[in-house]
Amino acid sequence: MAKTLSELRTSIDAVDRELLALLNRRAAFANEVGEIKRAEGSPVFRPEREAQVINGLQDANPGPLKADSVATIWREIMSACRALEAPQRVAYLGPAGTFSEQAALQFFGSGIEHVPCPSIDEVFRATAGGSAQFGVVPVENSTEGVVARSLDLFLNTPLHIVGETSLLVRHNLMRQSSALDGIEVVLAHPQALAQCQGWLDAHLPGVERRAVSSNAEGARLAAENPAWAAIASDRAAIRFGLHIAAHAIQDEAFNRTRFVIVCLPQTLQAPQASGKDCVSLIVSVPNRPGAVHDILAPLKQHGVSMTRLESRPARSGGQWDYYFHIDLQGHPSQGHVRAALADLQGLCTFYKVLGTFPLGE
Repeated sequence: MAKTLSELRTSIDAVDRELLALLNRRAAFANEVGEIKRAEGSPVFRPEREAQVINGLQDANPGPLKADSVATIWREIMSACRALEAPQRVAYLGPAGTFSEQAALQFFGSGIEHVPCPSIDEVFRATAGGSAQFGVVPVENSTEGVVARSLDLFLNTPLHIVGETSLLVRHNLMRQSSALDGIEVVLAHPQALAQCQGWLDAHLPGVERRAVSSNAEGARLAAENPAWAAIASDRAAIRFGLHIAAHAIQDEAFNRTRFVIVCLPQTLQAPQASGKDCVSLIVSVPNRPGAVHDILAPLKQHGVSMTRLESRPARSGGQWDYYFHIDLQGHPSQGHVRAALADLQGLCTFYKVLGTFPLGE
């Protein structure tokens, strides 16, 4: 006989209490782990360990929960337990309501201390200077390609990459009213303006497009002027009390932005192998025919897959000199990856490992 709604709710309430008891038991174990870590001087946050836990649970999941839901739930559980040991101070492009903040919460969970910054440069400075333990910076968008400023800042920073996360970015047009008429200015980060240019051309032709430091800053400004609109996230609309005049106006339906997590090596050393890892590099080669081909040869020889190759001007005064940003699959603890990196380094005039980290979702 099928249960009544009241009976089902009673059963759910009972399971919730069981879950709460188990979560508090887990938190108690986490406290004991924290005491051991403090005695050893080891880091609170271990991205490869958390990646292994989530991957293992997803593999063991019998359903009906989806794998993505399992990851989200356990990331919050681990974040809450981590916060009992010591909340992580995380810098990101602010103010509150940016996609960078959303990426930080997606990677670390909500148990963090927020350090919003006015620019990507300041995220690097805050993290390198110690006012934040970790920084979250965008590096690549599926519509507009690389975030050039982030790549340029990696060249001379002491920070290294310890993790990554990918965020599905849905841009919304928001203002003090829900109507599209009467808009004189649209404000957003330059990347967001570029990602929505087709929609803007079709629906708001001739309206001024004004670049600002972040989408959330655009939302803050739009909240002060009824003739201004902003392109930003749902979180920004809630944060600044704005109406969404048009939903999901990005030109690419599945618009994604990749973010990386950076820190000083003394905050966290390169994570150990998780089984699904990435090595990120910056290299430069002599300006001669075939030089770029030559740096790809060791990868083929040792069977290492390259997942990204981007070039950036070297700004060294030489004509047509470039740095190349390369991502490889694998971990330096693997023999074939270690051999490929050694051969590659021997061919480069400049060689820097930006980080080794578990692959993001």
